[in-house]
Amino acid sequence: MLSPAVDIALVCAVAVLTVVAVAALGHRLIRSQGDLGSDTERAVYSTLHTATLASQHLRAGLTPGGASKAGRHLRALLGCDTLVITDAAAVLAWEGSLPDTPRSRVRLLEASRTVLESGRTKVFRGAGLRSLGLDLSPGRDSSAGQDGGARQLLICPLQVNRQTVGTLAVFAPTVSAGLVRAANDVAGWVAAQVELAELDTSRTLLMEAEVRALRAQISPHFIYNSLNAIASYITTDPARARELVVEFADFTRYTFRRSGNFTTVAEELQAIDRYLLLERARFGDRLKISLQIGPEVLGTAIPFLSLQPLVENSVRHGLEASDGNGHITITASDAGSLAVITVEDNGVGMDPEYLRSILAGHADGDHVGLRNVDVRLRQVYGEDHGLVIDTAPGAGTLITMRIPKSQPGHRT
Repeated sequence: MLSPAVDIALVCAVAVLTVVAVAALGHRLIRSQGDLGSDTERAVYSTLHTATLASQHLRAGLTPGGASKAGRHLRALLGCDTLVITDAAAVLAWEGSLPDTPRSRVRLLEASRTVLESGRTKVFRGAGLRSLGLDLSPGRDSSAGQDGGARQLLICPLQVNRQTVGTLAVFAPTVSAGLVRAANDVAGWVAAQVELAELDTSRTLLMEAEVRALRAQISPHFIYNSLNAIASYITTDPARARELVVEFADFTRYTFRRSGNFTTVAEELQAIDRYLLLERARFGDRLKISLQIGPEVLGTAIPFLSLQPLVENSVRHGLEASDGNGHITITASDAGSLAVITVEDNGVGMDPEYLRSILAGHADGDHVGLRNVDVRLRQVYGEDHGLVIDTAPGAGTLITMRIPKSQPGHRT
């Protein structure tokens, strides 16, 4: 059975492919709009354009602000008199000519309750509609007995993950079979946008959970060893002990910060410098570090705690597992649209088959940090941007990550 992370990644991939396909079709239509001579071609372009405008306001899910703005476009899409969007407890948007009053909202929610409970579309006509006590025409009150060519009401469920989370209500002079089909299709499209927004939120929460897992991995091993190293200097070299305490505080402040899923290469390297300073307090001259950093990539955004675990892996499984000296080389270079970052050590290495099993999530072990980073990189940038690891028993390890330099949606 696939893991939740893989499930989310697969669904997101399908969603992205769908959006790309629609965007490509829309782009072709826009380029050829001068040739849109037939009514069908113009209708297709108009529908795609209106749907695109509505989708922009549903990216945050089913919210009052987003539903209100999307409602104007959805009403135009259906060509109805009035369109109303609700969640399970409140009216989120009321768009159209029928009066939007507190009483009307309460009555509409009462009518929506049966749709929320059954998950089935329902049509209200004639006496059934008048019994709801809704205002049926602009400026007129149904309680006064005036129906003014009374509208009919259609309510469709918004189903997300097999649960009805809201409704799409449509007022029209006549609810035809064609309108029922069209409204159900629009309701399904709205529900799909809400589901994509929830998946995006789930992906963010998953990334935050994985960062917490990395922090938990760092905490017991690194903190214990660092405090032991600091304690060893308290009597023999108090100044050195004070310096290490400051570095330890700065490093833990960075790793346990609460804001942001992204940082910069420069900030991650600063944290690594503090981490290695503390490790050198343990290993002394046994630990050698080489840096080759291109200044042009220092501002590149990378997922928070994506580079530090690779360096820690080299220390823990390269130097600690051997009796000799350890040499770690960190490089960051410009490669056109990418920043290429490598971490290489001369340690004991590992069996490639075992490594593949770890990255696939089929084996547990101390290398969980590598899998965590690999999964996050693939989630954020796509399958082509996972870790590339070259290793063999006794041959050391070379880890490479390729990060897009242009990331307008990622804030550090």
